[in-house]
Amino acid sequence: MPPSAGVGFKAVHFQDALASPAAGLWFEIHAENYMLPGGPRLAMLEELRAARPLSLHGVGLSLAGVARPDAGHLAEFKRLVDRFEPFLVSEHLAWSRIDGTCFPDLLPFPRTTEALACIARNIDIVQQALGRRILIENPAHYMAIDGHQWFEVDFLTELVRRTGCGLLVDVNNVMVSAFNLGFDPRAWLARVPAGAVGEVHLAGYTPDPEIRMLVDSHAAPVAARVWSLFADLVARIGPRPTLIERDGDIPPFTELMAERARAARLLNSRHLEEAHV
Repeated sequence: MPPSAGVGFKAVHFQDALASPAAGLWFEIHAENYMLPGGPRLAMLEELRAARPLSLHGVGLSLAGVARPDAGHLAEFKRLVDRFEPFLVSEHLAWSRIDGTCFPDLLPFPRTTEALACIARNIDIVQQALGRRILIENPAHYMAIDGHQWFEVDFLTELVRRTGCGLLVDVNNVMVSAFNLGFDPRAWLARVPAGAVGEVHLAGYTPDPEIRMLVDSHAAPVAARVWSLFADLVARIGPRPTLIERDGDIPPFTELMAERARAARLLNSRHLEEAHV
């Protein structure tokens, strides 16, 4: 069975992950956690990869940076891709590196035509190095910045046209950004070109009442509003490999798999009504 709904892999769930009988289950790994010459982490991934498909998700290529991707980081990234042969590879529409300094965040930038050309160049560099297409993820936004010349979806669509990359649509990030910046998340998702979407992410957000924002914390169950947006997206574009992300307040594997099962059901159009219950 092809990959359906997956979950972000956590070492604490290793034995449960191996033992799960769920059809279509797959696991995402964050590349930077496994850039090692050897040891138990890589041995664990070897065993997991023998049982289930893996996707590789990067957070450090800094594709929206003005500099070309760091050659050493890209080489380590490629080693993981070559070794574990993930069925999907993805990164973010953000930057995190400048003048040799790395920041532990996915930072925003003004969506200018100049930035578009720079990011397209960086995506081309990565895809040529890897010998394969990558997916670009929309990040969460927390404040309006000046200088945008492109609407975010149009910017992403143009990157697809110029580079042949695909899109990873993070529905929770759309919800968080829409709340924080004051736009309609359904209108955002309605503009996404169906043929470009290679993967979908679902996660939980955390409200911050002091600053009246939503935070993309990955530390809570998927919210009802996100499930509803996901159902609408799937109804329009059809099923895509879909990931449940949980990186904080990690629950038992059974709780993650319950959310994963709901996503898998929603990927079947017969169950789209569940999102609105």
